[in-house]
Amino acid sequence: MDNEPLIDPQKPAVDKFQLLPEFLKYRGLVKQHLDSFNYFVNTDIKKIVRANNLVQSSRYPHIYLRFLDVRIGKPERIFDGSSEYVSPQTCRLSDQTYAAPILVSVEYTQGSPDNVIKIPKNKVVIGRMPIMLRSCCCVLYNRDEAELAKLGECPLDPGGYFVIKGTEKVIF
Repeated sequence: MDNEPLIDPQKPAVDKFQLLPEFLKYRGLVKQHLDSFNYFVNTDIKKIVRANNLVQSSRYPHIYLRFLDVRIGKPERIFDGSSEYVSPQTCRLSDQTYAAPILVSVEYTQGSPDNVIKIPKNKVVIGRMPIMLRSCCCVLYNRDEAELAKLGECPLDPGGYFVIKGTEKVIF
């Protein structure tokens, strides 16, 4: 048997950076952002909740809260105690964050150890998450030019950024 190394030597980082322009030409930076965000809201957030789905009382083990499912709702804003669906342009003009509620389905128990009552609840809001423009959660997703114009958006805008307090923000 030869004395060959178990792994091939790694190319220097300089060689790897030569691949970056080709990657960006083929996929584009915005596409990478959108794919990553879509994977997070469709897959990763469910994995996170599944891994941490049970909150149980240490003193009374029959009392618990179990997260069954999680999803991201439609972008909306809360106005005078009620919610209304919103577009990115509306948020830009009103200095609001383009965000959607994080909705969970839960099951919890109450009562005594010999009389445990399981109670299911759907669409419980546990927070709000900013929505990336042109992602699968965005109202601009898969819209044609006429629909985008009606919503006050430029059809050439590729998306891949957030509107936070009315200001466009990009994460690199």
